[in-house]
Amino acid sequence: MRLLAFETATKHLSVALWIDGALIERHEVLPNSGAERLLPWVHEILAEASISLQQLDGIAFGAGPGGFTGLRLACGVTQGLAFGLDIPVMPISTLQALALASGEQFVWTCLDARMNEIYAAAYEVNGDEVRELLPPMCGGNGVLPAPTGENWVGVGDGFITHRDGLRARKPDILKVLPNIYPTAVAVARLAAPKFARGEGINAAQAQPIYVRDKVALTTQERLAKGGLN
Repeated sequence: MRLLAFETATKHLSVALWIDGALIERHEVLPNSGAERLLPWVHEILAEASISLQQLDGIAFGAGPGGFTGLRLACGVTQGLAFGLDIPVMPISTLQALALASGEQFVWTCLDARMNEIYAAAYEVNGDEVRELLPPMCGGNGVLPAPTGENWVGVGDGFITHRDGLRARKPDILKVLPNIYPTAVAVARLAAPKFARGEGINAAQAQPIYVRDKVALTTQERLAKGGLN
């Protein structure tokens, strides 16, 4: 199976090629878009693998949550290529990819959502299987629920911008890895078994995952509780 994968939901942009478990990747930290990098990277890794676009079986992309521009970039490039090639696509949760990229087992993923909010979820990782324990949501660090139990590792740049508040929510957290980002390699690893099971969707159905409106409490409820912190 030959799959292309994109992850552009954060400032860490990456593209990966999966060929029966072997992976080739290009990545770079690009705070301001980086749209001009993606297609050249695609051509580079395809040339390195000595295959053409027409030999791809599917395309996966990190669907979010994350920055609006980045999410639209990955989705749009995926759709454009998949339409032309008439191949299926697979949206993958960016927070799930972050959990897998961390290399840890019990992972509390937290990405900076700006506006004093965080995108967060919790997962148990076993090999390439990532089980959701807390669904993705967006809110302030005083609103979001923390995972229960021991041996949790905090992962993502939310622990840079909201470190003290998140640690207060989970005082027994084992350690924090704030400089880990979701990667196209992780997206490909998560997408491969889904494509193998025939779960790929038509490019027209591909959509980013926006969770900012799915907060634990509404704005009015948070104000009633004393503010938005």
